[in-house]
Amino acid sequence: MSTSSIASLGLIAGKGVYPLELARAARAQGIARLFAIAFKGETDRAIERLVDEVRWLHVGQLAAMLDALKASGVSRAVMVGQITPTHLFRVRPDRAMLQLLGRLKARNAETIFGAVADELRALGIELAPASLFMDSAMPKPGLIGMRPPTAEEEADIQLGLRVAKATSGLDIGQTVVVKQGTILAVEAFEGTDAAIRRAGELGGPGAVVVKVAKRGHDMRFDIPVVGMHTFKTLKRAGVSALAVEAGRTILLERDRLAEEADRRRIAFVAISTEDCST
Repeated sequence: MSTSSIASLGLIAGKGVYPLELARAARAQGIARLFAIAFKGETDRAIERLVDEVRWLHVGQLAAMLDALKASGVSRAVMVGQITPTHLFRVRPDRAMLQLLGRLKARNAETIFGAVADELRALGIELAPASLFMDSAMPKPGLIGMRPPTAEEEADIQLGLRVAKATSGLDIGQTVVVKQGTILAVEAFEGTDAAIRRAGELGGPGAVVVKVAKRGHDMRFDIPVVGMHTFKTLKRAGVSALAVEAGRTILLERDRLAEEADRRRIAFVAISTEDCST
């Protein structure tokens, strides 16, 4: 998608540094006006310094979000940053959100966010890929850190890749942790970091983490993201290698991640999945 025709952009901003990084990248690429929907208890308040206007809402206030975006005058919006998974069961959705959920046969990231995208489209707002402005953060195949995987780690990466592609296609999760040919953990609703911690408790140090997007992934939302918080989890779990999907994973503060991988002697690679078979 060309960004040259975008005069103003709406950010539906979740937690973490991803919304902040995208806001900075959008500014650097000439976006004159940024409007953000931010969520109380989730979005970093630093977003207020990076955009022109912020509307703070509670998770689940769909009608207020749609009204705010419509009033902002933006014609393009992006969803960036996650919502804490357990919070999704503790919110009080408004009537609009309850009606939206009631229309869905299955409730997962793709169906829920896809339905929200349809609501935005009805208002004349196009939901753009979450990777908008972030091309430089999406690695090509190859080493990201200095240390290549060992032969044993490479075998675990290939196994993890096959399993991750299969399970992500079932909307289970994007991350698989493997050690010496044994699947230690498959990410479920708890999220990537919790899955890695669980694997560390089960198998101890020396595991391999593989993170991918599912086949046919809608790149407008829930794109795989790796940041410094994930690397802290890798350290605590004693992970020896991390493989992410090339061209379909956002690396936040990429240079810092590479430096941290080298400092911790973690093999850090981007892998192509074009020839992967499940």
